[in-house]
Amino acid sequence: MTTLQTAPAAGAETPTATLRGRGRWADLALDNIVWLLLVVFVLLATALNPFFLSLANFQNILVQTTTLGFLAVAIALAMLLGEIDLSVVGILGFSGAIGATLMERGLPGGVAILVVLAIGAVIGLINGFCIAKLRMTSLIETLAMGLVLGGAVLAVTKGRTITISDTGYTWIGQGQLLGWPIMPLALVLLFVVIAVVLYRTPWGRKVYATGGNRRAAYAAGINTDRLVIGTYTLGGLLAGAAGWLATSYLSGVNSTMGSDLLLYAVAAPVIGGVSLTGGRGRVLGMLGGVLLLTIVQVGLQLTNISAYYVAMAGGVMIFLAVVVDAVRVRRRQTRH
Repeated sequence: MTTLQTAPAAGAETPTATLRGRGRWADLALDNIVWLLLVVFVLLATALNPFFLSLANFQNILVQTTTLGFLAVAIALAMLLGEIDLSVVGILGFSGAIGATLMERGLPGGVAILVVLAIGAVIGLINGFCIAKLRMTSLIETLAMGLVLGGAVLAVTKGRTITISDTGYTWIGQGQLLGWPIMPLALVLLFVVIAVVLYRTPWGRKVYATGGNRRAAYAAGINTDRLVIGTYTLGGLLAGAAGWLATSYLSGVNSTMGSDLLLYAVAAPVIGGVSLTGGRGRVLGMLGGVLLLTIVQVGLQLTNISAYYVAMAGGVMIFLAVVVDAVRVRRRQTRH
């Protein structure tokens, strides 16, 4: 008996094509989940408190996003290599404390800015050297560095708050341009520069290649050790810049400055699409992650919810970031 096979009617989708289409939509949703969540939280926060959409609150969100954004980009650069940097908050506090102490002793604000940035870059250089040349695990090395710097901040400040009054130092955190705070402009400039560097320069392509497959990148002639050292140095510089921004905005520094930002700085790039395994991540996604976490925090605070629940919400967002990254990785492995 002969079995007849009929071809699908013209225009009809086969089950395989349907599944592929659904898979593409699922991938698109996962890659852009940060923007979907951002819209949901903005609508929810506005419904709970109309003040959320006010100009004053919008400016407040942008200012709070700036410091976190610098830290998140510093960590994201390490993540793109398949590494991690948990020392950024320690760099923020230590560099800011040194700058404030030197100004207290008469150092001009403009020079103090350079010192703060240099301290961040040098610490980043040390991190990179230890990871690339001494083959130390980035998680442990940067965690240890962060703890050392946290203790150093206590030693420098002696547990007190150091006030900064030099306008040559605080102009970026306190100044305004046409009624808008200047500080968020630094964040805009950062993301533009990082996008150009990662997408349009050989260095950026090497970062993605190394994060995707370090052995293959080395075999292709990329000096991966130098790349790791350079990336961590840049990350340290950005963390030092975050120290300047934070101390400038607050016109002072204390021993616990920035201590609550580390987990958010790690979660922001992950929920924005930067893979913890390296080699994947978009600059626009990093920005979305930073905005999302800031909006969640500010939105919950405006609803007068207990600080305990605000902290819990932050933990949920961090957990969600890890889950989303795990799903992304699993889907990519399944396809290949």
